[in-house]
Amino acid sequence: MSNSNGPPPVPPYTGPGSPQDVPPAPGSSPIDPATLPGPIRDEVLAPDPVAIDTSADELKDGLNRCPKCGATDIRQKPGSDLLVCQYCRHEWHGERVEEEFGLGEGIDKLQGTVIASGAQDIAADTASLMTFKCTGCGAEVMVNTETAMTARCHWCRHVFGVNEQVANGAVPDAVLPFHIKKEDAVARIRQFVDKRRLFALKAFKEQFTPENVGAVYLPYMIVDGNTSADVVGQGEIETREYTTGSGNDKKTYYDADVYKVERHVDFTVDDLPLESSKARGNLDTKTNTNNIINTILPFDTKNAVKWNASYLVSVSSEKRDLDVEKLRPRLEDELLSIARAQVQKSVAKYDRGVRWEQEHLSVHGTRWVSMYLPVWLYSYHQPGPNGGMLHYIAVNGRTGETMGSVPVQQWKLLMAALTVGTFLEGIAIWIVGNMS
Repeated sequence: MSNSNGPPPVPPYTGPGSPQDVPPAPGSSPIDPATLPGPIRDEVLAPDPVAIDTSADELKDGLNRCPKCGATDIRQKPGSDLLVCQYCRHEWHGERVEEEFGLGEGIDKLQGTVIASGAQDIAADTASLMTFKCTGCGAEVMVNTETAMTARCHWCRHVFGVNEQVANGAVPDAVLPFHIKKEDAVARIRQFVDKRRLFALKAFKEQFTPENVGAVYLPYMIVDGNTSADVVGQGEIETREYTTGSGNDKKTYYDADVYKVERHVDFTVDDLPLESSKARGNLDTKTNTNNIINTILPFDTKNAVKWNASYLVSVSSEKRDLDVEKLRPRLEDELLSIARAQVQKSVAKYDRGVRWEQEHLSVHGTRWVSMYLPVWLYSYHQPGPNGGMLHYIAVNGRTGETMGSVPVQQWKLLMAALTVGTFLEGIAIWIVGNMS
């Protein structure tokens, strides 16, 4: 019988290394969380994450069957969110994940951490290779989830999709289907490069083949948050402007009243996207142009549908490799930026600006959903020191927003700058001459 005044009973763990194998030290007692350092104490006392089950039980055998004829050859209808059977041409719409699981509700009431099942921690020992046993002929079909989510049985032509949310980060909660077709993406990329062709690297122009653009689903965490923030700093209001000296010794001075400024703001965020791929989150501008992907945001994530691998037939994908805890620092940076923007209007009277010196963020609750977002991607590797530079041109697969990086010939830019400078200098001399 347990002592009602003591600690809760220890679970019956067994085996080598379990708590029962090591007797407690004489006189030892449970650690009081109040005595721990702040970050460790918060982590110990934080409630366990609440999980939302977004798995599709009807798809766990890897087969998505047409609801009308039962065929498994299912594709996305180009330019829409519809799925279409390649056998009987029946069309149907996937369920919107936000409506299916109530993900757009109660953001201002969020407490603690809520994690959808597709966003749970990745198990370190799970493999990328998944094997299915074909229910049609008994053959084994293998899918490498690092790059693909579907495969066709080489005997009976059943189409398999990875739909079960195994703990390897490959199956998200939702997918936002492509709307922009390949020919449209190619035209947008060609137009983007044509506007910059004058200064583009010769090798890039010779090798430029926009038809090689690829459709890829990139992994994101979509986060809702209930947050408060406090910021403290100094604001200045200009009271006088005056000039001393003359000619090259001329200097302008400003007098200003300085005030201590404090602001508190409560706010929520709805569908904040965070890259959940370590490679894509690497924004080292010396070696890659991954930051290009951020410039084609936002995506209409409210239209994302419940996960179904049939949306990924003939489309590549990148697997998530970052868990929620790894993404928290990035989330907090984003939330602080939002907080500063929220208080900006209230400090407009400080015409000399405000310098924030202290910031405190309180994240009351968050909800995390793993989602694949559609991008058309064209890449070019520019040789150089330290591995060179990887350039991207990206097209938002929903809106068509296009941005990219084109390698340039530096001498052409220098010549253009010198030419413009000489031209402006000539105009200045002509103006002075006519005035005199």
